[in-house]
Amino acid sequence: MSTDNLSSSVIFPLGEKVESPNFSGAVWMNMLTPRDSACPVGNVTFEPGCINSWHTHAGGQVLLATGGRGYYQEWGKPARELHAGDVVEIPQGAKHWHGAATDSWFVHLFILVNPEIGLTTWLEPVSHEEYSLLK
Repeated sequence: MSTDNLSSSVIFPLGEKVESPNFSGAVWMNMLTPRDSACPVGNVTFEPGCINSWHTHAGGQVLLATGGRGYYQEWGKPARELHAGDVVEIPQGAKHWHGAATDSWFVHLFILVNPEIGLTTWLEPVSHEEYSLLK
């Protein structure tokens, strides 16, 4: 899939393509601060239909949606549609996932909160049935 339209409408470069079983498709990450900084910040770009697996952040996380359309879902709660300008404050240890809608790229900044407590714990993939119910 071409990134031409995406590239002209995002703030930060795509960064490096991430090869990981924790994503259902292609995703790129551009760390804006060092991973080991007191406040790790990165830009993540999901291709249409790409989401990550359920996961937790020991210290919490903040997502700042900057482009496209995507979703965030916390365990036991309905999925929330995200657009540029939306902010999600993820509590410490909250099980959640996020990623792109099936028909749109999705770009967000992440800020890891209290990284000294611990980073990301990856869990099971989001079921295809769950994701397919979203519009």
